[in-house]
Amino acid sequence: MEIIPNVHLITATFVNLYLIVDPDGLTLIDTGIAGADKKILKYIADLGRAPSDVRRIIITHSDGDHVGSLAALKAATGARVYANAVEAEAIAAGRASRALKPRGLERVLFGLIARLIKTAPATVDEFVTGGQVLPVLGGLRVVETFGHTPGHISLFAPSVGVLFSGDSIVSGNGKLMPSRGGNTWDMDKALEAVRVQAALGAQIVCSGHGPVVKDAALVLGMPGA
Repeated sequence: MEIIPNVHLITATFVNLYLIVDPDGLTLIDTGIAGADKKILKYIADLGRAPSDVRRIIITHSDGDHVGSLAALKAATGARVYANAVEAEAIAAGRASRALKPRGLERVLFGLIARLIKTAPATVDEFVTGGQVLPVLGGLRVVETFGHTPGHISLFAPSVGVLFSGDSIVSGNGKLMPSRGGNTWDMDKALEAVRVQAALGAQIVCSGHGPVVKDAALVLGMPGA
């Protein structure tokens, strides 16, 4: 689904992935669980593009539902992969970048999800840091949004007012919420990550889970957001 011109949402199982079309090629943000590569490559083909048109794959964090198809897609496309150094180390080892801390029913839920998430190790080609601007969508700024994981990044495109928040902000029932629960590495940092992103003034938030939220500046500006 095209969100705005040249920015596409691909939903694979329960994870949102984003495809950006630029004159010099395609950029994919996150890759979904193992097996999602088939849906992603079909979507690319339906746009009349080839796998080799994917020039960049940017990873927000190393959880298996975001990097499960990375190895397959890198092999299929030859794309260059970008991530934070902490997350890159975990990706290379085929694991998450922090231990989960589930409680109660979360233990059951996480156990079920773990069966779906099998991550093959993959190599990150370039480590990115906060403030770095990638040549995507008129300038895609890397925002360090640690909290959900120790090296989580978001990506902001000021030219179109779009924020790709990964799991640092998720959407549901018309609301934008910070990372929380047993898969959050540091809750204080997670809340600070939301404050940092709210200050960007994004009009559209594209999160890793839940619907895309437009008029997002109003929602993010709410007390307690």
